[in-house]
Amino acid sequence: MKKLVYIVFLIGCFTYAQDDADVKEKEKALNTSKNLTWEANKELSENNFSQAEANYRKAISKSSENAVAPYNLGSAYYNKETYSEAFGRFKQAGELASTKADKHKAYHNMGNVFMKNKEYEKAVEAYKEALRNNPSDEETRYNFALAKELLKKQQDEQKKNDQNKDDQKDNKEDQKDKNEDKEKNEGDGDDKKDDQGKDKDKKDGEDKKNKGDEGDKENKDDKDGKGDDKKDQKKPNDKGDKKPQDQQQQPRPNQLSKQQVKNLLKAMENEEKKVQEKMDAQKVKGAKVKNEKDW
Repeated sequence: MKKLVYIVFLIGCFTYAQDDADVKEKEKALNTSKNLTWEANKELSENNFSQAEANYRKAISKSSENAVAPYNLGSAYYNKETYSEAFGRFKQAGELASTKADKHKAYHNMGNVFMKNKEYEKAVEAYKEALRNNPSDEETRYNFALAKELLKKQQDEQKKNDQNKDDQKDNKEDQKDKNEDKEKNEGDGDDKKDDQGKDKDKKDGEDKKNKGDEGDKENKDDKDGKGDDKKDQKKPNDKGDKKPQDQQQQPRPNQLSKQQVKNLLKAMENEEKKVQEKMDAQKVKGAKVKNEKDW
C-alpha cells in the first residue's frame, strides 16, 4: 500500500513538473515573440518595412498568444494599402485577442479594410462586432453610421443600374420587334408589288389576246364579206366598159356593185332607146310629106 502511494506521488510530481515546464516554455516563447514584435515596431518606425515584416512573422510563429504581432503587421500592410494581407492579419489578431479591448481594435480595423474595398455590408457587420466589445468608442460609432449610409446609397445605385439594364433590355426587345415588323411589312409590300405586276402582266396578256381575237374576227368577217361579194357579182355587159377586177369597188353583202348598177342603167337606156325608135318609125309612116314650108 505504501508503495502504491509512493508511485502515485511520484507520478503527480512528474506531471506537475511537466506542466510547469510547459508553462515556462510558453512564457519563454511569448517573451521572445514580444521582443521580436518590439524590434519589428522599431524597424517599421525607421521605414525598414521588409525587416519589420520578417520580425513580425517570426514573432507570430514563436507564440500563438501574442495578438499584438499580427495586429501590428496588419496595420503595416494597411498603411501599404495591401488590404487583403491586412485583413488576414487583423482577423488573426481578433481570434487571438483575450480582452474586449483587443477584439474591439481588431474588428474596427477589419471594418476599415472593408470600407476601402467598398464592401459596405461587410463593414457594417465588422463595426457592429467592434461596438459589441466597446459600445462607447466614438470613432467606431461614426464609421458604423457612415458604412450604413454608404451601403444604402450603394444598394440604391444597384437598383437603379438593374432598372436601367432592364429598360435597355426591354428597349432592345422592342426595337427587335419593330425591325421584325418592318421587315415583314417590306416583305408584304414586295409580294404585293409582285402580285400587282403579275396582275398587270396578266391583264396586258388578256388585252393582247382580246385584240388578237378581235383582229382575227375582223379578218374573218372581211374574208366572209369578200366571199359573199364573189358570189353576188355577175358578169358585166359585153357592151359596157370592162374594168380590171382589182379596180372595181367591192360591194357590201346583199348590195349591187357599182358596175352592176351601171350595167343595169345602160340596159334600161337601151330598152328605152329601142322603144323610142319604134315609136318614131310609126310616126314617119303615118305623117304627110310637106314640100313647102309652113307659115
